[in-house]
Amino acid sequence: MKQTPPNGTAEQHVREIRRRTRKKYSAKEKIRIVIAGLRDEHSIAEPCRREGIAESL
Repeated sequence: MKQTPPNGTAEQHVREIRRRTRKKYSAKEKIRIVIAGLRDEHSIAEPCRREGIAESL
């Protein structure tokens, strides 16, 4: 993995790490998650917990 020089703040480094390790969902995955949430008799929170995403997304 490419190392960045230590000339930034800790906050900038944390943001960069989060940006690089963020999960990317394909369009098909997004549609599947939304349909599962709408079809399911439970709350939206359950599919979100299952997929590891925030409810607000």
